[in-house]
Amino acid sequence: MVHIKDLPDLIAVFPLPGALLLPRARLPLHIFEPRYLAMLDECMKTPHRLIGMIQPRSTPLGSEKALHSIGCAGRLTAFSETEDGRYMITLTGVSRFRLQQEVTGFTPYRRAEVSWEGFERDRGSDEQDDGFDRDEFFVLLKRFFAIHGLSTDWDSLTEANDELLINSLSMLCPLEPDDKQALLEAPSLTNRRETLVTLMEFALRGGTDEALQ
Repeated sequence: MVHIKDLPDLIAVFPLPGALLLPRARLPLHIFEPRYLAMLDECMKTPHRLIGMIQPRSTPLGSEKALHSIGCAGRLTAFSETEDGRYMITLTGVSRFRLQQEVTGFTPYRRAEVSWEGFERDRGSDEQDDGFDRDEFFVLLKRFFAIHGLSTDWDSLTEANDELLINSLSMLCPLEPDDKQALLEAPSLTNRRETLVTLMEFALRGGTDEALQ
């Protein structure tokens, strides 16, 4: 278990549309922009090695600076460098956070003061989803994969525990950034599964509110 006292109040934040990281899940990233290469160099010098994944928030003026209020911090757990100086990394989700305020300074990347309050279950053991009907869920999932032309190892999916299955699909399914944010902000694994089901059903209806055929 990760204790809140061990988490820093100030972290680097990485705004990336459509990229979703969830607690205890792994997110592979390919880093090549100079500002984020600098972010990684600094991250590796810290004891916590945390980077906050957060999504830009759409605004009427289209500003890239506006961010959603909730993100998820991941610990740098895998790192390799290519011959041309790019990084291949993996972040392992530690805890969601609430953005308090951005901190200006001399770094080329963005940093923010964050609060970890309210996300205690992120830092505990794996969550369970007691009301999860797997048979019904997989019928829907196979239809969703079919319309998107997606393939997967179905045996591995069926063997995955509730949290790994739901969180992995939440991160990997082709959904809009706002939908990904809704999955991130779901307060529990059950809520996340219900949200994911709703989003897949909506996609199967062709984006309408008509009843499923």
